[in-house]
Amino acid sequence: MPEISRFLGIIIYMNWADHPLPHFHARYGNYEISVEIESGVVRGEFPKRALRAVLEWADLHQEQLMQDWNLATQRKPLMPIEPLE
Repeated sequence: MPEISRFLGIIIYMNWADHPLPHFHARYGNYEISVEIESGVVRGEFPKRALRAVLEWADLHQEQLMQDWNLATQRKPLMPIEPLE
């Protein structure tokens, strides 16, 4: 699970050769979600405050997330993305 960012105790990562629809995963303690990059559809459970932070971060970095998705589908190293400040 290649990590691409980390902030506020949240770990953001993508899996190489993951299932279709560009998305990323986020983990916060025992919680885990996946977020579709283009639509923002969330699957899984996350505390509201942490979810707002992830969605804000994703909105700011949508282009970079798509670039990393394309790299992941080719099993190439992913580029780190700046954390939410």
